[in-house]
Parts: sequence; C-alpha cells; structure tokens
Amino acid sequence: MTALRLNNTTARSLWLDHHGLLNAERGTGDTLKIGEELGFVQLDSIRHIERAHDHIVWSRNQAYRPGCLGNHLKERYFFEHFTHDASLIPVQFLPIWQMQFARHAEKILKANWWKNMPDAEGRAAIKARIAQEGPLSTKDFESKGPKPSQMWQRPPHKLALDFMWYAGELATSHRENFVKYYDLAERVFPPSFREAPLSQSEQIDRLCRAALKRLGFANTGEIQRFWGVLSAAEVKDWVAQTKASLREVEVILADGSLVSKWALPSLEMRLDTLGRPEAKLRILNPFDPAIRDRKRCLQLFGFDYRNEIFVPQARRIWGYYVYPILEGTRFVGRAELKADRKAGTLHVANLWPEAGVKWGRVRHSKWESELRRFARFASLEWAPD
Repeated sequence: MTALRLNNTTARSLWLDHHGLLNAERGTGDTLKIGEELGFVQLDSIRHIERAHDHIVWSRNQAYRPGCLGNHLKERYFFEHFTHDASLIPVQFLPIWQMQFARHAEKILKANWWKNMPDAEGRAAIKARIAQEGPLSTKDFESKGPKPSQMWQRPPHKLALDFMWYAGELATSHRENFVKYYDLAERVFPPSFREAPLSQSEQIDRLCRAALKRLGFANTGEIQRFWGVLSAAEVKDWVAQTKASLREVEVILADGSLVSKWALPSLEMRLDTLGRPEAKLRILNPFDPAIRDRKRCLQLFGFDYRNEIFVPQARRIWGYYVYPILEGTRFVGRAELKADRKAGTLHVANLWPEAGVKWGRVRHSKWESELRRFARFASLEWAPD
C-alpha cells in the first residue's frame, strides 16, 4: 500500500486535533474525557499563574476551574503515578501499568542512592500504620536523613513511602495543598485491577497502541517517549510484528523535509472529519502535552521551545516561566507573565513575537482577549501596563 502523505499544515492540524486544541467544536469539555484523550495530565507543584495540570485542562475547556482534577483523583477516576514525571492517569489504564510498577521497583532497588531506605520489615511497619490510621503524608512520620535533603538524601521514611508508591504497593489517596497522602493500593485501585492481569506482551501491545492513537502518527522513538515505560527495543519489536496492520505515513516537516511515520488505520477517518483551526490565540502551559516532546514540536511547527524553570538565571534565553502562544496551527510568540496576588492582577512582563510574525492590531486584540480569559481563570484581572 502506498504511504499516506501529509503536508505540514495538515500534520499540524492533526496533531493539535489529537490534543483538543484545534477548534472548540472538536475540543472536549468534559475533564474525564480530556484526560482519556490526552492519556495523562502532568502534575507540577509550581503555582505560577495557576498550576500546570489545571492550566492544561483549562486550555481545552475554559469552563474548568482549578482544583477539579484533585476532586476526580479523590473520586478515583484518575490515579497518580510516574510517566515522565508525576501525572494523573485515567484509571482505565491501570491494567497496562503493571510493567511500570515492577520496573520502577527493580530500578530503585539497584540504585545506590536508595541505600538508606528501610528494609522490608521497616517498610511493612509503615504500611501497617497506614492500614490502621488511614492515608498519611510524609509529615506524619519522623526519621532523620543526611543534610541537605536531596533525592538520595531524603529521610528513610520518605524513601520507603516513595519506593512503595513507585512499586504500586501504596497509591496517592489525595493531595492537600499539593502534599501527597499515601494509602494502601488496594484501598485506592479498583478490585478489578488485581483480577486477570495482562501478560507483558499484552501490556506492550496496548501501551504502543494507546500511544500511537494519541500521537496520530509517530516513529518508534516518539511512541517510546509517550509513556516513558517501554524500551527502544520493545517498541521496535512491536512495530516489526504489527506493521502489516499499521498505516505508513510520510510527513512534511516545517523545514520542508520528509520523514516516515507509523499510524493506526483509523487515521484516514480522522483526516476526513478534521475541522478548521480556530483563529483565536491560546496561552499554553510550558508542561502542555502538545509541546512536551520538544524535538517533535520543532520538527512540526518550527517552534524551538525549552522550559527554563530549572536553568540558572544567567543562562536563560527567555525567562523563568515563559508561555508559548498558539494561533491556529502555528506558534506566534511567547510571553513572560506575572501575577500580583495581593493586587489581584495579571501583568505581561515580556512579549516576544516569533521571527517573521507581525503583531498588528488584529493579533494584539486577540492577545488581549486571551489575557482577559486567562486572568479570569486565575481569579485575577488583566492589568495593561
């Protein structure tokens, strides 16, 4: 079968459509459906304007208000675990998460920096206390570790809690002011999770298919990076075994080059119903899944973006927390925003149009409208400077 060729504009539209960012008509308004279509929503403790996970959902449903994801975690529609970072994952993905639990446990037990973790008997004592008292946070335990406190220098009880969380023995019950409360996994995960576990090959197949469904089109590296669970060899073997049932796609990138990707057969049906992109501007979060894969973002959109939160100030090109600005199917700029909580106002500290993009009266008007929307989401008012 001849490979399906996608021009760059269509490839961008398809990618944004898969992420609920192409247009309001195709975008989903239900938080649970947004989570299912994205696969996961990355959590972040930093509350800049609003926390990243709340911002990610708001970008797809502007009726959303901060904190609703936390409620869905309590209601067990999501569980919390590690993809590329701590994330909320729809509970229906639990059956394919056994590999992630097992692999994290194995990796930790081999790592030198976990040597201060309590042994099996010590961990059992911590679990027994949670079983008796209910969900507890690290603040409910006391044990001293080396100073300063870093990943490998955390107090022993924290290492034990984290290990059992990574291994799937404990689970996040809820968070209060972003503090994690641990409970026994069997009290958090549905009973069906333990019934008829999937084989490793079944988990690999479902993980790859779920990734490809959400990516739309991808090479083996992009499929592997989506969940951060599988090895490169496992994904390559999966493609080799299933490529007869996959669709080969040729994608024209932003620089005009042509690359080969794989897609599910349903891609052509998706293309037939692809809508027109919205013309309004969107302020995206630095952790938004549409731009998380920086290499893919650069290739598809020609948008060279990096998150400089953890970059030393002297080495930053843009700033501490810089928001990408999306218009239709292209990124037209980036902005550094500031919240004055005391005054209840939102300010634009810096605005950088992308090279070759003119910001005339119409675009500035759309920008101001998005700033007002974003300010309302954060219970602020935009204050023109």
